[in-house]
Amino acid sequence: MIDYLIDIDSDALLAVNGLHNAFQDAFWWMVSAKWSSLLLMLALFWILMRQNRRHALLVLAMLVLAVLTADQVSSGLIKHLVERLRPTHDPSLDNMVHVVNGYRGGMYGFVSSHAANFFAAATLLSFITRRRLVLFSLTAWALLQCYSRIYLGVHYPGDILGGIIVGVLAGWLVWCLMRWIQRRWRLPVGHYSRPDATMLASALGITVIGLVIAALCQTI
Repeated sequence: MIDYLIDIDSDALLAVNGLHNAFQDAFWWMVSAKWSSLLLMLALFWILMRQNRRHALLVLAMLVLAVLTADQVSSGLIKHLVERLRPTHDPSLDNMVHVVNGYRGGMYGFVSSHAANFFAAATLLSFITRRRLVLFSLTAWALLQCYSRIYLGVHYPGDILGGIIVGVLAGWLVWCLMRWIQRRWRLPVGHYSRPDATMLASALGITVIGLVIAALCQTI
């Protein structure tokens, strides 16, 4: 059964990674880059600055805690316990994985810290804002990040699924902690409007369009 699931995981990885072309190489490489979320982060910062100061600081602290928790559990703990090789380092897939810009990532890939970190942030912020558009936008961006890691050949889909589970749990646990802190010290609860959610969604849209244009410019 385990071997069957591993085979499915490998086949799915090779199917996605095998779709490579110059445009997708450029696009997914930029999606996976650390700076790709800059506009979303600026939009979030602007929204928080319009909230109560104590609430804004608490949100920022909890966001950092959620991402750090997800990152440490995935990269600092699970990867070293499981020691599953990334596709780019797996001898059984030698010369079968398309490598973009020579990037192979670290040695181990289960679970994906990219998936864990982005889903931790998406889960926490969705609970905090209580806006469906925020949930949709941040989940969509997190899924794009996840797909980029499979496309680049540095994670199996199973690595991504494990990372998503870790991230959602980390985001939910930190949300529970945040609610306890708010009740314990009677801190204000934020009020996020529809325009706030629209701003985040717009930042996502502009980011994706900008990355598409940049990728086209590199390949034309």
